[in-house]
Amino acid sequence: MITFQDVKENPAIQTYIQKADESLTALGYTEHSFAHVSHVAAVSRYILLTMGYSEREAELAQIAGYMHDIGNVVNRIDHAQSGAVMAFRILDKMGADDCDIATIITAIGNHDEHTAEAVNPVAAALILADKTDVRHTRVRNSDVSTFDIHDRVNYSVKESSTIIDSTHTNIELKLKIDTSFCSVMDYFEIFLDRMILCRKAAEKLGLHFRLNINGQTLL
Repeated sequence: MITFQDVKENPAIQTYIQKADESLTALGYTEHSFAHVSHVAAVSRYILLTMGYSEREAELAQIAGYMHDIGNVVNRIDHAQSGAVMAFRILDKMGADDCDIATIITAIGNHDEHTAEAVNPVAAALILADKTDVRHTRVRNSDVSTFDIHDRVNYSVKESSTIIDSTHTNIELKLKIDTSFCSVMDYFEIFLDRMILCRKAAEKLGLHFRLNINGQTLL
């Protein structure tokens, strides 16, 4: 049985994460390297453990979170599907259990908003963890004067947290944004589809998704 530590220490996986991020850097995308995938892995695990799923299910979500963006090394388009195929080959070579592989690649293959579906709890946790990773440190363009709307929206986010409440009823993305860089409407223009996807993923886990910006609940 493979563990998250096995995956994290695998040289091939490390290389694919690094090279995928290099491609996205060249295309002008926000950071998708180790900071992002480590965050997504941790939040995916947190969501399932908090909602009472088993330690193993939480670890599979953690693995899926860590590997979810490796398909970008092939192409940004359809990276969820190519990443799932890549993950299958890597995990199979590592000797992973067939059922574990199936769960992981299903989640990876269903995480991108253009084709995403929260088909199981691991996929739902991955979607929520990935789509709520909004923060200023993901912006790599150092010239504020050339920011596009994606840069402005991400750069405006000074604090971000994804929290399930004590009653296990709501999962809330809580943001503190600097409105001198981005208005709340700008945020919705870019992220509305993602927030709708988060709502559907939350429902799969028996949760209501909430969005709070600067102390105001908007969803």
